[in-house]
Amino acid sequence: MTTETIFTNAKLVLEDRVLHGTLVVRDGKIAAIDETRSNAPGAIDFDGDYLLPGLVELHTDHLERHLIPRPGVRWPARSGVMAHDAQIAAAGITTVFDALAVGDIDKSSMRADVLDEMIEGVAAARDAGALRADHWIHLRCEVSDPRMPGAVEKHLDHPLFRFASLMDHTPGQRQFLSIEAASRYYRGKYGMSEDAYHEFVERRLEEHKTHSAPNRARMVLSCRQRQIPLASHDDATEAHIAEAVSDGVVVAEFPTTVEAARAAHEAGLKVLGGAPNVVRGGSHSGNVAIRELAQRGWLDVLSSDYVPVSLLQAAFALTKGDGAITLPAAMRLVTAEPARAASMHDRGRLETGLQADLVRVRDAGDAPIVRTVWRAGARVI
Repeated sequence: MTTETIFTNAKLVLEDRVLHGTLVVRDGKIAAIDETRSNAPGAIDFDGDYLLPGLVELHTDHLERHLIPRPGVRWPARSGVMAHDAQIAAAGITTVFDALAVGDIDKSSMRADVLDEMIEGVAAARDAGALRADHWIHLRCEVSDPRMPGAVEKHLDHPLFRFASLMDHTPGQRQFLSIEAASRYYRGKYGMSEDAYHEFVERRLEEHKTHSAPNRARMVLSCRQRQIPLASHDDATEAHIAEAVSDGVVVAEFPTTVEAARAAHEAGLKVLGGAPNVVRGGSHSGNVAIRELAQRGWLDVLSSDYVPVSLLQAAFALTKGDGAITLPAAMRLVTAEPARAASMHDRGRLETGLQADLVRVRDAGDAPIVRTVWRAGARVI
């Protein structure tokens, strides 16, 4: 039996323009788009609200805090996944890559302990039909950690594993080119004394020297064999980008400098920036402002990173103020472009034949309001 839903009097945000009109969903797919207003019985009047493609999130580590809500506390995985999913969907995100840490430079971290639980929790909740958004697994691999290869091996052929990133949080490079900035961050986060911090840095530098290169090469080969899209993380220099290109990377996540962002753009990599950086007006660790990259035309994808609601808020923010970009351009950063980066060509755009992942939004100034969310034509929020 065919099911049909008609949305009318809506501002439809297409890839290249905003069209005031009607969109028809039939059997979970977009069936028609036109500039007329429908008078059909049962048509949903949007009252001039925006109708957007469902947002696509490539890198959020938000799930971890639901399984480890406080230091030393572990929460049941399936319950944590469902709580995380509710926030994701309420933010207008209909496709999400849950970025799960494989390895950590902090050996006391519980991340390694909950990795298997998180993957199993996502899979179990998905199989049970308990999730509003479409969840996939992004393995973010800490290449300096000697435990990483063993931890990742069992998940390489998991059916939900569809994206990976190469990370190295060794102090003095990438995210923390400045040792002083690294000191402020790590001593503040872990409550280290100055002596303890210096011992921490020495251990991390030794692990970087011993493990980073072989672990990176191993992960690159594994992803290449499985045709898994690969991202580099926190690139800071042209040399980092050259290494990424050599490794077949397709996304440069969170470049920390203008130099790295320019090099990534010129090399044809998709440049991914943090939405919280846009909302806050800059980086919390002193790195490049993502708004500047958008103004230069070097930004391809936004990620909510650690605040799901920031994704839509940042996209709207980029359409306002100095150096504003158009609404279609801003929305491509959170819909069409991340979908393409993940090789998901059935979503991310308002286009006939594509999956009807849709978000009704009202622009209320600083914080756009997500009013309703549909995935594959079914209302989830």
